[in-house]
This record gives sequence, structure tokens and C-alpha cells, in this order.
Amino acid sequence: MALNSKRKAAAFVGIAAMSLVTAACGSGSDSGDGSDGTAADTKDYSKWCDLKSELTGKSVSIYTSIVTPEDASHKASYKAFEDCTGVTIKYEGDKDFEKNLPQRAQSGNLPDVAFIPQPGLLQTMVDTGKAIPATETVGKEVDQYFGESWRKYGSVDGTLYAAPLGANVKSYVWYSPKAFADKGYKVPTTWDELMTLTAKIAADDPAAKPWCAGFGSGTATGWPGTDWVEDVLLRTAGADTYDQWVAHKIPFNDAKVADALSKVGAILKDAKYTNGGFGAPSTIASTTFQDGGQPILKGKCYMHRQASFYASNWPEGTKVAEDGDVWAFYLPSVDTSTKPVLGGGEFVTTFRDAPEVKAFAAFLASPDWANAKAKATTGGGWVSANKGLDPNNLVSPIDQQSAKILADPAAVFRFDGSDMMPSAVGAGTFWSEMTNWIKGQDDKTTLDNIEKSWPTN
Repeated sequence: MALNSKRKAAAFVGIAAMSLVTAACGSGSDSGDGSDGTAADTKDYSKWCDLKSELTGKSVSIYTSIVTPEDASHKASYKAFEDCTGVTIKYEGDKDFEKNLPQRAQSGNLPDVAFIPQPGLLQTMVDTGKAIPATETVGKEVDQYFGESWRKYGSVDGTLYAAPLGANVKSYVWYSPKAFADKGYKVPTTWDELMTLTAKIAADDPAAKPWCAGFGSGTATGWPGTDWVEDVLLRTAGADTYDQWVAHKIPFNDAKVADALSKVGAILKDAKYTNGGFGAPSTIASTTFQDGGQPILKGKCYMHRQASFYASNWPEGTKVAEDGDVWAFYLPSVDTSTKPVLGGGEFVTTFRDAPEVKAFAAFLASPDWANAKAKATTGGGWVSANKGLDPNNLVSPIDQQSAKILADPAAVFRFDGSDMMPSAVGAGTFWSEMTNWIKGQDDKTTLDNIEKSWPTN
């Protein structure tokens, strides 16, 4: 799940991005037959500047879980589009977005555009009958710059509804390079090496802990625990089993899932190993995910498994680099021959059929927006899977590394499993039961409760 960072992005200079938008105005037109699973439309909405006479004075409303201060770079990245088209973008962030968006569909108070971070929630919104299929212009952008797997994540029953927006790599472990160097620790390259290192840290430094973690996230509390299970299952059972589990072709409480949860518990539920800087393992439930890794800077813990976007949660002035205050290594697999990567992202879903909305959706699917957003995110903590994104426009080393991982043909990428499950599970019982689990509930009860909650239709 892609949530909000804690570093304010500086203002973006719109002139640079304007040149990107102007260059994009020369792209080709759509045939408008809708044969690729998108909505047929005769107009090429990638020609934003050419639409200025039609769009000037219009507005587009956005609704998203991305709130202050991370929203600053988003707002700045739209300036070129606003200047080019005369459209005003109205931005609304909400920490309880996942809960409130379906309620707004029921009340008839939907935005023009929503940034949906879960394919499962996308399915829910399509089921309301209010979501509008993507235009053919957006479909072509997705096919050219994202590819088949990302199109699949933004589609429901073969129809593309939403183009990808941002992305993140979740298979990271944050640590202090200096602390590792001082102790002579090496970055592990296999799961066994990771567990050996965990045990060694616990023995070497009883005043600290090998790991720290936080599951707290308001109404979304528990989601970091789901990421742990997904990352480990992807490594121990493989991508095919992972896909079957996400699609409920095998039960949620399958033996392979139970094995993965047991391996997570061997770290998070062991009082010798967690929760550095906070207390007993049960404190993970009440520790926010934003605070979870901060004890690394105080020498109270050594490792924190969290996504690339966590880079923006370090205090102002923290150097995030291989030779810096903090850095992140790839969460190792069972061996070095495989490279599973868990990730997530948001998808641009539209709810109003209007030229200004279609043009804005096309802009967000383009490399022009991806590069504008990269330049606007001066504090780091953002990346996209858009193949047209120039990694040099990403100011943060961790973002550049994430972009390379997403583009690595050897990586086996899978989208966050809970984000693809029905929202009642993926954004419901999976979160709540992982919270109960870290408070002391046993593995079997946890998995059985989630399995029982899976919708029957």
C-alpha cells in the first residue's frame, strides 16, 4: 500500500515541465475503436495544448490518500498541464481515503479523478457502475510505457479502467551503513544469512534489537504486516503460488502461507529480535509505520523492512545513501538465483465523462508527467514504473535504485497482494487480523479468520 511520506517537497519550476507538455502535443491520434479493452473515443487527448480553447476555465477534482506534506510535489507537477490547457486542478487528500471513497460513491459525491492504491478497491469501484473505462489514448500510453502486467493491474474483466501513477518497491530493509561497518556486519544475500545476522546482532548488542517495526496507520493499521507476509511468501513459495493465493485459487490458510507467516513470526514475535526502541513485540501494533524505523538513527535497532517510499520519513537532514546515515538493501530471497520484488502503486480512475478529465488522465499516464513529478519531488521518496521516466530526474539515490529494480528484466515483480484482494479482505480482515496477530493471536486463528472472511461471490 502506498501511503504518505513526511518530508515536504519544495515548489516545482513549471517552465521546465511546460517544455515536456508542449513536446507531447505532437503525438498521434486515436482510432477510437476501443478494440484494446479501452473506451472508444475519436479525440486524441494526449494533445493537451491543442485543447486549450476548449478546456480553458474548466476544472478537475482529485481525491487521494496522498496528504500533506507529500501532496506538495503532486500539486506542483500539475502546473504545466494547468498552464497549457487553462484547466484548474482541485486537490483533496484524505487519510481515510480507502474507507470514504466507496461511501462517496453511495452518496453521489464522487470526485472527477481518484488515485486508487489497490486493484481490489478498483474492482469495488467498478462494481458501483460509476467508474469510467480508460480512453484509447490512455490505453496506448499504458501499453507503450508500462506494459502488460501494469495494464492487468489497472483492468477489470479485461477492460482497462485506470493507468498506473506512482510505484514503489517494497522489498527493502533499511539500515545504518555506519552501524554495520562498525560491527563488521555484511549485507545478507540469502534468507539464511539474514537470519544468521539477526541472531548475531541480538547476541552482540543486548541494549538494542536487530529489528524495529510499526503496523500503525490510522484506519489502515495492520497493512505493514501484510507486506511482511507477502514478501516472505513470494520468496518461499514462488510467484505461481503467490498468484494463486491472491486470486483465492488456494485458501488463504494454505500450508505455504502458514509457513510464510511462521517465518515472519520468527522475527517479529521474538522478544530477542524486536521491537527496537519501543519495547515488546506487541508494541508493533501501536507504533506507526512512519515511526517504525526511526530507532535506527539512535542505535536502538539495526534493520527495518519497509518500502522505498519510507525514504521520505527520515528527519530533515538525514543522508539517505550507501555512505549516508541510512540506506536500504534488497530483502534477500532463499537463494541468489531468484529476485522476487514486491511492489505497489496507485491507479488513476475517472468518474466524470468530460474532455478536461480525459485530457488530465492522459497527461498523468504520460512520461511528461512522470518526469515532471520526479523533478518536483525534491525530497525524494517517489518513483514510477513508467518506462519513459529518466532516472536522472529522480533526486534520491534510493529512488534511482528503485527505478532500476522495477526495470530489471531479471526481477520477478508482483503487486502487493492485499491490494489485489477483495477490499473486505485486503483492506479489511488481512489488516485487522495481522494487528491481532502481532498482539499475540496465534498463526492458525489469524489465517483461519481471514479465510472465513473471503467473499463468497
